[in-house]
Amino acid sequence: STMYAGGALGKGPEHYDIVSKGMSDMGYFTATWTPGRFPLTDVLSLAAWVDGKDVATEIGNAMYERVLKKEFPGVKMIELNGCIQAFMWTKKPVKTLEDVKGLKIRSPGGHQTNYIKALGAEPIFMPLGDVYMGMETGTIDGIVTCPPLIISFKLYEVAKHAVVSTFGCVSEGVIMNAESWKKIPDDLKPTVDAVCHNPFKTTGGLTRDVYKKMVTEITDKKVQLYNLPEKEADRWYEKFQDVTRKWVEELEAKGLKAKEVVKMYNEECEKRGVKVAAFPKEWR
Repeated sequence: STMYAGGALGKGPEHYDIVSKGMSDMGYFTATWTPGRFPLTDVLSLAAWVDGKDVATEIGNAMYERVLKKEFPGVKMIELNGCIQAFMWTKKPVKTLEDVKGLKIRSPGGHQTNYIKALGAEPIFMPLGDVYMGMETGTIDGIVTCPPLIISFKLYEVAKHAVVSTFGCVSEGVIMNAESWKKIPDDLKPTVDAVCHNPFKTTGGLTRDVYKKMVTEITDKKVQLYNLPEKEADRWYEKFQDVTRKWVEELEAKGLKAKEVVKMYNEECEKRGVKVAAFPKEWR
């Protein structure tokens, strides 16, 4: 087999089509990078306290089986997941909504862009590889992302403060070309499913235990993590819930049963001890 790393076959938003059209047998794709194409799948990127990719994949796979498979005709879904919770990482301390107002914050896209706007900050789009320089020069004041990327890009050197919060992240997964899947012998297909259905659990990568170690590694780099007091956190998450209400209203106007899907997502999260901060209180 041949592996094409990163963007060797095309840019991130093209990865789904690269596989579905047969340029590659299997590949990782990010649904959030093609806005409007997988509208309900963005439920997986709502702000929730998901602290391990193994858990995110359990939730994503469950949602795929319950309702999201309708958005992925013609491909074999190997696994579907939301990402682990993203914090807000900044050059200067942030402790209140008032501190956030006017800051330029790099966004991964999707719901996170609207969360950043809702807090009164300005979402900025730039490649992750440019964030270090952007923060160093003051082009941006911070970034919303998950701890693993802070380590991978050494952003702990320029972002010395973080608000322990959840901005959710992106919806993503692994798909296989339908024809390529058919070529696998039927007696081997269950093995592929068993090994790949939750690759993070299979490999032990980015599990809840690994995540905790990463957070410790970051604090060892002298990054100050700030936990919002309950009343202040409620101010932030009420705004996130408003984003959910608006998003659902827009999708319902297009005939999609978005509210029902958000309720399903909350159920799957609660089964695994995960709280969805962006879930409107009145929908419980």
